[in-house]
Amino acid sequence: MNPINQAGLTSLARKYVWWKTPTEALEMPDRVMAQVMNIGDYADVQQLAHQVGDDVLRDVINHAQAGQFDPRSWAYWHYRLGLASVDQVPPMPSRRLP
Repeated sequence: MNPINQAGLTSLARKYVWWKTPTEALEMPDRVMAQVMNIGDYADVQQLAHQVGDDVLRDVINHAQAGQFDPRSWAYWHYRLGLASVDQVPPMPSRRLP
């Protein structure tokens, strides 16, 4: 990630991963991006999309862990990123018990 994106992601980490310091949060940038994708306001989502691009966002949602997205955000991002057609959204990630 280039320094400009790092600075922008730091600002988002501070706002959306409040239980960690930005430095700690940025150890897992995909988690920060998933959090913004799930609960971010319009301006922050647009900032993130502009900074990292749709390919990175596709990677984030394709590797999402259980609990990172609510059903509404899960469907929105699949449609927004061209990963699903109408009524063909894949199931959300779920926890697997050993």
